[in-house]
Amino acid sequence: MARARIIMDGRDIERTLTRLSHEILERNKGAEDLVLLGIATRGRFLAMRIRDKIKEIEGIEVPFGVIDPTLYRDDIGRTTTQPPLKEMEIPLPIDDKKVILVDDVLYTGRTVRAAMDALMDFGRPKLIQLAVLIDRGHRELPIRPDFVGKNIPTSLSEEVRVHLKECDGVDEVVLKERDEG
Repeated sequence: MARARIIMDGRDIERTLTRLSHEILERNKGAEDLVLLGIATRGRFLAMRIRDKIKEIEGIEVPFGVIDPTLYRDDIGRTTTQPPLKEMEIPLPIDDKKVILVDDVLYTGRTVRAAMDALMDFGRPKLIQLAVLIDRGHRELPIRPDFVGKNIPTSLSEEVRVHLKECDGVDEVVLKERDEG
């Protein structure tokens, strides 16, 4: 049986999202021209929470959407089954906007690369920034986040699981040994 330990609880996640929201606003000199796009699935809920925090801080509701990079992944032809499509919801034209991609865990960088490829089909943003709750290392592509909730050095035999109330019933980040087999 794989051992697991909680490395962030609900309060830790909320504090981290508050800090990330402030960092996003500071780096972008406010909320003007920002668009938050959550990478399906859990990035969606994290982006929604950041949007809500920015509204509390600035009094401005930043446009929010969801991007599903499934069809843009470089491993799509390597399996015999087609992965299910999730959701693609871009709220407005992104041309000349500051797009903040939001995801739960940054690992190899391949999901982020696929999300950026998908995003380019919708327009040409002024810039793209990446906000992640967890950066666990082991990058295979030269992608780095602009905003990091927590760096968690991991081994290749470990996995990081983010659980959110909206889809898992609880807010926590769990580090566990990868199941063998």
